[in-house]
Amino acid sequence: MRLLTLALALSLALVAPARAGHELPFYPGYYPQEIRLETLTPAAAAAQLKNATLHAYLGADPFGGGRLPANVSSVESLQGYLVATLDPAAPGASTPQARCATALRIGKSLGASRAAFVAHPYPITPYHADYLQHWDLAQSARKAVETAPAGRPPRVVPRGGLVAERLLKSPRERNESKAAGVSLEEVDLQTLLATQAVPAGGSFAPPWLKEGWFHAYLLHAPSMTDAAGRQAADSLYRRLVTGAYQGAAERAELERRLVSRLTAGCERVVLGYTVRREPFNSEFSQGIENVAWDSQAGFDSEIFVRTAKLKDFPWNGWMKVGTAVRPTAAWNPVAGFTDVAGRLLWAALGDPGLLPAPYASGFVPHRAVPGAVVVGGASSIEIPEDAVLPESGTGLLLPVGKGRTAKAKVTYRLWGSAAHDNTRVTPADALYPYVFAAHWSGGSRAPGSVEYDPAVDAATATARQALAGVRLVKVDSEVRRYSDITFTYVVPVVEVYLHSASPDPRELAALAPPWSATPWHVTVLMEEAVKRGVGAFSAGEARRRGVRWLDLVRDPKTRAELGAILDGLARQNHVPEPLQRLVAADEAQARWAALRQFAQRRGHYLVTNGPYQLEKWSDGAVVLQVFRDMNNPLGVGTYDRFAIPRRAYVSRITVRGDRLEVSAEIERLEKFLREYRLVREPLGSRGEEDKADLPACRYVILGGDGAVAAAGVSREVQASRLVVDLKGRLKPGAYTALVALALGDNLVNPEVATAQLRIEATP
Repeated sequence: MRLLTLALALSLALVAPARAGHELPFYPGYYPQEIRLETLTPAAAAAQLKNATLHAYLGADPFGGGRLPANVSSVESLQGYLVATLDPAAPGASTPQARCATALRIGKSLGASRAAFVAHPYPITPYHADYLQHWDLAQSARKAVETAPAGRPPRVVPRGGLVAERLLKSPRERNESKAAGVSLEEVDLQTLLATQAVPAGGSFAPPWLKEGWFHAYLLHAPSMTDAAGRQAADSLYRRLVTGAYQGAAERAELERRLVSRLTAGCERVVLGYTVRREPFNSEFSQGIENVAWDSQAGFDSEIFVRTAKLKDFPWNGWMKVGTAVRPTAAWNPVAGFTDVAGRLLWAALGDPGLLPAPYASGFVPHRAVPGAVVVGGASSIEIPEDAVLPESGTGLLLPVGKGRTAKAKVTYRLWGSAAHDNTRVTPADALYPYVFAAHWSGGSRAPGSVEYDPAVDAATATARQALAGVRLVKVDSEVRRYSDITFTYVVPVVEVYLHSASPDPRELAALAPPWSATPWHVTVLMEEAVKRGVGAFSAGEARRRGVRWLDLVRDPKTRAELGAILDGLARQNHVPEPLQRLVAADEAQARWAALRQFAQRRGHYLVTNGPYQLEKWSDGAVVLQVFRDMNNPLGVGTYDRFAIPRRAYVSRITVRGDRLEVSAEIERLEKFLREYRLVREPLGSRGEEDKADLPACRYVILGGDGAVAAAGVSREVQASRLVVDLKGRLKPGAYTALVALALGDNLVNPEVATAQLRIEATP
């Protein structure tokens, strides 16, 4: 009864603001009151940006890389990779040595960086947070291309992408002959990640989703032909994803070894990466400001819609965003929203437990805020008997029982609010993603079953394997005061027990957070529709079964069938079996009634608890309306710290025995009217530093054999210098230090400095 009692306490509680009869000092939700996403050709987008009637354009550069108009600015992010795939069965490509030599000739023939292409023959790029750990290897790869003997490259078949087409200089190089066994193609990063980042209700993206070593594994592993090499790469990969390492140095060494193993056979070779330039209207009055973006997704991200605001409005206003391709992916929050327009829609409609860190790896706490993170270390952590674990195949939340242990425990505080149908988020909503993942990912249901979806299986695999138990501890209240107004929020506290032994608490907190952007009753409606053949969650499963890709909005036939299913569930006051200890019959009745009323009013079934709700849609445009719910503790300005990313630079490294002293320069923000500039100044030049102006010193120490001897982050400052104390951590010998500074969690495009040091033997 413990879970039921706590669930009822939350569902009956209300946020009670005391009002003083004037403008609220706290404003829930984000800046624009309306976002219009419209399909526009590049020419139309360029014209509207010039005349300041369009605020941003997603996924493409309508100015073709040329000079931007005076009132237009832009941001850059990682688009993807340019790769050459070499067929081992082709003549002269049967050995790794031959394939690697061919790849060097191809790389040399492409020449220097140009247009949207950056020559970079290594899979970890400056847009990856782990670039520092691979910096020396990337430099060696570039030097190998530069010093490769000149020779006629083989004929290459372009397999897709404008950059690939343009880089092949002559008609001979564009020869469509397949005899050469070499193809050149662009691999879009978001497409590469598609099977790993299915929304699944807004939960369970892998913590390393933005890491370069992870991208390298997805890019190279499927092409490996050497069975022993693939087995070794898989072993290294498993160690990284299960946390089977001790500290930052061993992790960095595993990452380097993994990438080296993946690329050794040269079946697929990275030649460089492509950069996405996205323009936005920065005109003094009609433009937007406070613009944040993601280093790998650009504007097509959660952070953009949570920061950008119109210059003429402190809040509210109408923001218009364009995209080159109309939304074609289905709109369902399990395995839909997979195209450019769809991803932005889901970023605005869904509110995840954690947000992807925009200029780093990992995640930023959002609705599921991790508090205490306990790692068992040498000893295990006992799991309480009343903790539950979803049964594979059924999803039933069964008690873990006596004597079960875990390697780590994370305690979360959940910031709930109302969903768009005005039902309240409860623990049942937060726990149902665990149920859903276990139910639709196999177990007793083999692939091919109507209650199995491979996309759900792939997207939730990491969380399912890590989860050892979950326990609803209590329901807290938290009081926040804004001027003379007080808000009291109801905050469930949930413990999650994990099998992972990762020493990184942030990674542990992102493995399996208890949250869903989709209320449980909406997810159950989708499940019933899939079971009855109305559609399938994912595009691949829809094709396999010969049914529709489930869309909660745009297909009239699907909407009619969803309505009939909803009527049946409402008549039964249906509660799925795994939730029957969490949801009372009267709450279920209220849920189904609210969803029916919402559908009658709005004309669709896409209910979430996100900051925006779907207002109108057509083939060419979608309108989102802000959802300002006073239960939502996240208001305008919550993520303003990401709007203008700043950088820090190493000006000098002084080596004093086993100690590094790093002199730094930082960018300071100077604002005037609606403009700003970044000024580079020495650290400490203005006296005592504000905490936000203190950079983190990231370092990797390499031994003479190239192996990682030490790694980590130092924030110690002495006399305006950052200090890295290596005392007792290194054996006698010669070392190379790689150092980069990060300011405000901005790890993109670091300026890497090096220093040589020698540790003498102790007499």
